[in-house]
Amino acid sequence: MASARVSPFANRIAALRADMRDAGWDGLLITHLPNIRYVTAFAGTAGAAILTANRCTLVVDFRYATSGREVIASHPDGKADLVLVDRTYDETLSDLLKQLGAQQIGIEGASMTVSRFLRLSAALAPAGSAAGTTVLVPTDRVVERRRAVKDEFEIETLRVAADRLSHVARQMPALVREGRSELEVAADIDAAIRAAGFERPAFETIVASGPNSARPHGRPGPRRLVAGDGVVLDFGGVYDGYCVDLTRTLHLGAPSSELQRLAGAVREAHAAAVAAVRPGVRPSEIDRAARDVLTRHGLGEAFGHGTGHGLGLEVHEDPRISKLPGALPDDPVRPGMVFTIEPGAYVEGVGGVRIEDDVLVTEDGCEVLTDVPIES
Repeated sequence: MASARVSPFANRIAALRADMRDAGWDGLLITHLPNIRYVTAFAGTAGAAILTANRCTLVVDFRYATSGREVIASHPDGKADLVLVDRTYDETLSDLLKQLGAQQIGIEGASMTVSRFLRLSAALAPAGSAAGTTVLVPTDRVVERRRAVKDEFEIETLRVAADRLSHVARQMPALVREGRSELEVAADIDAAIRAAGFERPAFETIVASGPNSARPHGRPGPRRLVAGDGVVLDFGGVYDGYCVDLTRTLHLGAPSSELQRLAGAVREAHAAAVAAVRPGVRPSEIDRAARDVLTRHGLGEAFGHGTGHGLGLEVHEDPRISKLPGALPDDPVRPGMVFTIEPGAYVEGVGGVRIEDDVLVTEDGCEVLTDVPIES
């Protein structure tokens, strides 16, 4: 692993150790795979990490022995260990936690299953023995909150990814032609994503044409494109582990007057939301900037989803740009956060329009990372 990556991981571990000290935990058990990658650089389909005040232990099975050793070798302070699973992950983890002699270990309450929590808790508290028992303490998205603010390494990765995705988007007008099916267009988009250097699409590509465009997350099907269609294209890619996401709505020939009205209102809502992004503004306020525009155009009920979502090691992460602060965190956005701005309007019998870009919060506003003309 390149030495340039060592510093970001060391800084992330230091920040999480500060969170542990503040909360009074002796350690943090990390089992959510994107969080493991964020803390250790390990990318695999199974694994765990135990973070204490002095050590970072990566736990993997035989399949990942080589990549695990490479990750450990990238930690020059010598305070990282690799443990290979002997029997099962949970047996190995419970043995390691017992060896720590810790009293409180934080676990990821948002992602660890109840069955796994109960299984590990039982292994750490033998029947009839309360003294010295290690207690697992559910935590609330500790690593995810750190992930919400990107470091320089992540910002540069996301910039490159957004530039590559913009290149893919510029190819869309040539792919969206009369007579082609939604499935054919989606397959070409996926191929273009891989040709642009992405590992894979970040999610199932959306191609929704004509009446199907009134479905915000319509799946591509056999319908063939015809003149007058609006076509919603929503696609993303994973580049070096990081996700970017973009939506454009193209029109085949002249759109109907009603579809033109939707497109104009969504363009205005998109611009208003981007203009609202700056440090200290709450996600619900950014959402309101877009929603107020659509409501003014009589389309408030046609916009039923949030205005955006965070991007990073997952395609949907913090912050959530939503009108629901009671259900989702509504802490003010901070420099280094990267998220989408994607207002839309969907009317049955008419169609739908969505415009989505990726933005980076800066010290005095925001930088739009994606660079593609907005079609009317």
